[in-house]
Amino acid sequence: MSSLPDRFQPEAVLASSAPGPRDLPQRLLYATSSGIGGTGLDSTSLEGVRASHRADFLTQAICYGIGQTDIPRSSIRSLQWHPVRVLSFLDSEEYYGAKKRYADWIAARELRLGDYDAFHGWSGDCFRSLIEARIKGVPSVMDIPTWHRNKGSTKRGETKGEREARLADRSWKDWHRDLPIERARMMAEYDLADVILVPSRKSAETFLAAGIPESKLHYVARGVDPERYSPGKPPEKLRFIFAGALIKRKGVHHLLEAWKKLALRDAELVLVGSLHDEIKPYLHDAGDHVRHLGFSSRLQDELRASSAFVFPSECEGFAKVTLEAAACALPIITTPESGDAVIHEHNGLHIEPNDVNSLCSALEHFARHRDQLQPMGQRGRERILRCLTWDHYRQRLLQGYARAMRGSH
Repeated sequence: MSSLPDRFQPEAVLASSAPGPRDLPQRLLYATSSGIGGTGLDSTSLEGVRASHRADFLTQAICYGIGQTDIPRSSIRSLQWHPVRVLSFLDSEEYYGAKKRYADWIAARELRLGDYDAFHGWSGDCFRSLIEARIKGVPSVMDIPTWHRNKGSTKRGETKGEREARLADRSWKDWHRDLPIERARMMAEYDLADVILVPSRKSAETFLAAGIPESKLHYVARGVDPERYSPGKPPEKLRFIFAGALIKRKGVHHLLEAWKKLALRDAELVLVGSLHDEIKPYLHDAGDHVRHLGFSSRLQDELRASSAFVFPSECEGFAKVTLEAAACALPIITTPESGDAVIHEHNGLHIEPNDVNSLCSALEHFARHRDQLQPMGQRGRERILRCLTWDHYRQRLLQGYARAMRGSH
């Protein structure tokens, strides 16, 4: 059982009063190497920017690309046509490292030249910016997309790959090998930020394990739009659904192995998401009643047409797809590592990551107790409405800003 305080859970937002204007910044700079509006982190960034825009203290947001229309363009600086585009021929880690460094450089310069009283950055994107904020006495919050860089373990200051690259014979042609964001840089960000925004209890635990003070952490569970993601009519046939990238980190290979092992009658497994090469052999050998639909822009329709959601990931910040499934009133089988959408045996079942037997037991339990699925899913939907919408996310974020401002006085 986790020893985290109660404030590290979605329900805690209900017990906290909304901060008043005097508790909040007046001139915020928000910077991210993602876009504002879209899918994944782009959607989280949009809701974060909305929080400060609606509270009337967003001065400028820096991002790559704009996928929304309700926040004025005058408040957002897009780096979409950035000079780093000429490096798109590099591998993804190097290219995204270059994008992060460029966004950080732009934000640091903006802090240095502009008039701001708060800064919001993202882990891996804001080393220079946080230094500039410290120099100018500007309170800062830093968003964490997933876990502490060390994932709850004790590790060296540099990775094995970083050390090998440092000791290797190199020429000027190897300049691009320094572009990925190194571990030491991220560790320094953790120290520089005034408040660290963690997306889940598991994320908070990895920071505590690394020695980060609990008082520095602020819980900002992700949210979902409960109107877009709403219940449908359960199918007559038992239909399990997984949604996300079909990769090993998300446990898809274990799910396919468990499905083949169980050979459930009158049931099907639907996979929604991009298929990666590492999963193709498992999918080819998965047995009967497995369908891969590929990417879907209407995931809500697939969720509404399903009986239960399965997401056996080994590492997530807070998998928003679990919130989307819960909002559609689906009972969920997932890991504690996937976020805080599930209360065990209340609106779903928790399983251990990378444990096929545990996954088999959960799938079999749902298959044998189909009468429990709808009530369980409805409880999940009710919890979403109670504390896990985007409105709740924005309220938690404003509380994080107020916390940073209090610490600066």
